[in-house]
Amino acid sequence: MRIGYVQLAPALGDLPATLTTIDRLLAGVEADLLVLPELCNSGYNFRSKREAWETSESIADSVFLRHLEAVCRERRMHVVTGFNERDGIDLYNSAVLIGPQGVIGRYRKLHLFLNEKDHFRPGDAGLPVFDIGLCRVGILVCFDWLFPEAWRVLALKGADVVCHPSNLVLPGLAQRGVPIHALVNRIYVVTGNRVGTEGDLTFTGRSLVADPLGDVLVEASAEGEEVGATEVDVALARNKKVTPRNDVLADRRPEEYAGLCGP
Repeated sequence: MRIGYVQLAPALGDLPATLTTIDRLLAGVEADLLVLPELCNSGYNFRSKREAWETSESIADSVFLRHLEAVCRERRMHVVTGFNERDGIDLYNSAVLIGPQGVIGRYRKLHLFLNEKDHFRPGDAGLPVFDIGLCRVGILVCFDWLFPEAWRVLALKGADVVCHPSNLVLPGLAQRGVPIHALVNRIYVVTGNRVGTEGDLTFTGRSLVADPLGDVLVEASAEGEEVGATEVDVALARNKKVTPRNDVLADRRPEEYAGLCGP
């Protein structure tokens, strides 16, 4: 299958402009699974709680998601996109998986970063894995990358590919760490980061696809809006053998890891 990222600068509070950019970048692109940035429907660096609320959408009534559903239906592809999700009176920094038949599922970011804590509730929907036929998809969002426990849970649940919508602002850190998570869990990872500047934040780009050996197969520039995609062999992610007698999951010693569940 062919997987990759769409690196762009979502327009803060200007959904039509963001959709125009996405359509331009996707012209002529062939892929089975693509990852867009975090909070792609709204922009990121909100100046107030009110602005965060006004740029949010519910999954059921989202203009943004309906547009991507049409793209996925026409192109026979899957997309994971960051999404400013309104649910009742609450906001979540979410990511939504979309396929040719529409919305498949969503993940809510567990580990909120900096001012996100002023606008969003922490995720409350666990760490789901979705079977899309070609592969099994797990999702993390941006700062979640720093927490190895989340990656391991997704690997234990059978994820072949972890999609990682991001708005990274700490230069080089996640781009170094993500391939290591791919290596130690023997999975593919797609980080779809954004570029550009909003207020006092500058985003770091360098979206990437890493394979189960920790190699970066394709990587974007630090500043440009671009699409990158590559062919991958899902069987490589399902082979957890390091040697004929060592398996990264079967060799675990969970009885010794109780401390991970403490405060």
